[in-house]
Amino acid sequence: MKINNILLPLLLAVFVIGCGPSKDEAKRLSARERARLRTLDSLAFKVGVQPSLDCLPVFVAKEEHLFDSLGADVRLRLYDAGIDCNAAFKAGKLQAAVTDLVACQRMVGQGVPLRYVAATGAYWQLVSNRLARIRHIKQLKDKMLAMTRYSATDLLGDYAVDSAKLVPDHVFRIQINDPGVRLGMLLNNEMDAMFLSEPHATAARMHKHPVLMDSRDKDLWLGVVALYEPVPGDKHRRAQTEAFVKAYDKACDLINKNGVKHYAGIIHKYCKVDDRVIASLPEVKYKHASLPRMSDLEAAGRWLKNK
Repeated sequence: MKINNILLPLLLAVFVIGCGPSKDEAKRLSARERARLRTLDSLAFKVGVQPSLDCLPVFVAKEEHLFDSLGADVRLRLYDAGIDCNAAFKAGKLQAAVTDLVACQRMVGQGVPLRYVAATGAYWQLVSNRLARIRHIKQLKDKMLAMTRYSATDLLGDYAVDSAKLVPDHVFRIQINDPGVRLGMLLNNEMDAMFLSEPHATAARMHKHPVLMDSRDKDLWLGVVALYEPVPGDKHRRAQTEAFVKAYDKACDLINKNGVKHYAGIIHKYCKVDDRVIASLPEVKYKHASLPRMSDLEAAGRWLKNK
């Protein structure tokens, strides 16, 4: 009996090991699974987003399963900097991106097949370092201004310099693409001024940094959601696009009904700002998907033509 008690577990262990997959078979199964996941990812509708309140409808649509309810496999690709999001979009790695008209119109000029499905309410504020004692744009002479080349902040930088009749070369444009890094440089007194959108603009104002200019006062609305135009006849992409727009509109309705702060958890997850900043955010109304204004398209085009 004692021998049987010892042998039985050993025989069972050998049996289980013998029935398990070999190393080679496990590798084949793993490779097959990876191939399956790659196929699913290639068929998914991938959207480039940034840590911006401009992207809130997309975040809400994802977290509230609005895409799923419409049968669309939508996957978000979060980029810390708009320039990285735009590079992926230009390379065709994304089916849509929340970005700005300046970057998009530049891509259109380079032959990128994109079209617009939504104009967003994005705005940018020119914020100065309170310790630099800059209270007016004209005081930016010989100061450092953080922005991103060939973006809305680049265009707005020129608007600011022109409005104060400054010599362009007398304002030092420093390319800092990540808005989180940009804000950190302001809070650490490493930069004189910068363009920020929400929620980073709110964080700057909370620390008493003055606002010198607001793009809304210039009647410039440069935020957009753009699509990488699908191949004609691609019914799968067309259906995904329609589902994306429907979910986007539903998310806008939810935010307008419940308020921005209702989605504090989502904002914290994607934008990486603390509860104090979220509590201080302005209430923003979101519009259903609609084309950008011709005046904004023309403003971006004129600026790019002179660059």
